Amino acid sequence: MKTFTAGFDNNKYLEEQTAAILERVSQFENKLYLECGGKLIYDYHASRVLPGFDPNVKMQVFQAFKDKIDVIICIYAGDIEKKKVRADFGITYDTDTMKLIDDYTSWGLNVAGVVITRFEEQPGAVQFKNLLDRRGIKTYTHKYTKGYPTDVDLIVSDDGYGANEYIETEKPVVVVTAPGPGSGKLATCLSQFYHDYRKGVRSGYAKLETFPIWNLPLSHPVNVAYEAATADLGDINQIDSFHLEAYEETAVNYNRDIDAFPVLKRIIEKITGEKSFYQSPTDMGVNRCGFGIFDDDAVQEAAKQEIIRRYFKASCDYVKGTGTKKAVDKIKILMDNLHLHSTGRPTVPAAREAMDDGASRGKGRDGIVSGAAVQLGDGMIVTGSNSETMHAASALILNAVKRLAGMPSNIHLIPETIIASVRYLKDNVLDGRRVSLDLDEVLIALSISAAANPAAQTAMEKLKELKGTEVHLTHLPSSGDEAGLRKLGINCTSDPLFASKRLVDDL
Repeated sequence: MKTFTAGFDNNKYLEEQTAAILERVSQFENKLYLECGGKLIYDYHASRVLPGFDPNVKMQVFQAFKDKIDVIICIYAGDIEKKKVRADFGITYDTDTMKLIDDYTSWGLNVAGVVITRFEEQPGAVQFKNLLDRRGIKTYTHKYTKGYPTDVDLIVSDDGYGANEYIETEKPVVVVTAPGPGSGKLATCLSQFYHDYRKGVRSGYAKLETFPIWNLPLSHPVNVAYEAATADLGDINQIDSFHLEAYEETAVNYNRDIDAFPVLKRIIEKITGEKSFYQSPTDMGVNRCGFGIFDDDAVQEAAKQEIIRRYFKASCDYVKGTGTKKAVDKIKILMDNLHLHSTGRPTVPAAREAMDDGASRGKGRDGIVSGAAVQLGDGMIVTGSNSETMHAASALILNAVKRLAGMPSNIHLIPETIIASVRYLKDNVLDGRRVSLDLDEVLIALSISAAANPAAQTAMEKLKELKGTEVHLTHLPSSGDEAGLRKLGINCTSDPLFASKRLVDDL
């Protein structure tokens, strides 16, 4: 049985979303600030919960009118200072900001500038600003807005939004995006909105949001998966009471937008001197995502799997000290409400069985045996476990490509001489403690072997078929395992257990 069943129509979404944005632009004087919630490109969460969703489809929407778009990228100074990491790429937010500039430029969009929000001369933020300035990127700084969020008279004044630098843009649509949540996108949009009205430009504001999907039920697994993904932020999906009162129509939104709406509405009315053009948080959104779903059963199943993934991630973040018990407990409650269990992820029991099998054969290192399992595209599950020479993830991937290539499981793809040489380098030259090969190292060793071994060459070609597959590890992956799995495009979870008794194990 195949593991992937499409449930989302990209083309329909592309058509409807493009039309909706252009219609919203026409409501204002040819100037719209479009706050983009979620990932504008590489939206892997959306592609996991909406099978068939192209991670870059939102960027494809903008291609229809890219000559009318300027981009502003926001980054919170505090995220620069604490080196916050974007998990799906394993890079810090400041590095991701530079990657976004490159990516947007390659898509033909003009990046008008980067704004560092809540800037208080933090050393890391100052260094980042200097770097961008010296690379020719227009960089702006906005301090914390005085009076926010309660004193509207102060917010909408020269000491509030008026104290911010105005970001020069030329195009009618200004896409305001960021490497992650809490980056100050809304404040930047409203600051620009304030300055425009001072200049006599009657611009507008709207929000391009993907989740929660307003026209799906509150308890729909796709919307629940959004809560799981933002458990660390404390987001809660709610019925938009403002929308229900204004239109007698049920719509789903999330607590931060609903809580902030009364203040936002007053700010808009204070700036414009007129009644707000929005009567609810849902009004602000330009979201046709729900209309792209054509197989709700497939989408629900995919979303349930994402909730389980998020549970494992939150549990691992907690033991690593980067997450909270509160987030773990919240996702556990969401799972219970949908009658989900961690073993509902098929690779979980298989990985634990591989661990037990390895332990019975005396494999492992420092008395710890790790297991791993992958579910291939045809539904077949392949397993692996660690040894003195390889990590469990390394053994797993080699076993998986042999299975995909139809090779015997006992064939050696990498000569023992190469493995021994790498181990010698790590042990005797680099003074490493962990000399067994992680996945990143095994991939390099496999490519070397492919030069002289046709079987290794065939296996290496099969690595591409692992993209989008599901993997579970019984122990936290090393940095080399994590990097290798990410490069292969694999969706990986792990049990919240350390693979060694050492406090620092990669060195």
